[in-house]
Amino acid sequence: MPHVEIKYSDNLKINTKEVFDVIEQIINNKDASAGVCKSRAYPCLEYKHSHILITISLLTKSHRNKEFTLALSTELEASIKKHLKQSVYFSLNIEYSQAYYTTNVHLVDGDILAET
Repeated sequence: MPHVEIKYSDNLKINTKEVFDVIEQIINNKDASAGVCKSRAYPCLEYKHSHILITISLLTKSHRNKEFTLALSTELEASIKKHLKQSVYFSLNIEYSQAYYTTNVHLVDGDILAET
């Protein structure tokens, strides 16, 4: 279950939900075991220079090697930039979990996971 965080100066005209969908699709096309991407966007009201930082966090797996990561990064960058309609400082970081990272689903009886 990857995590996606987009931090950006709020002067950018960007549909983050569309970008979330693009990122999730690319990750799952490259690795069907990835699953849903839990995604968040943080527009920043106070900033210096127009910028965007996209951080993608993935579980460490043997097939997610250097070649996988470089190919994923290249495809993500090109696809994300299609959604940017103005000049911006662009950063993309793909990171992998440490040995003691825990991830799972906590379900409460009678409740469902919300999706927006």
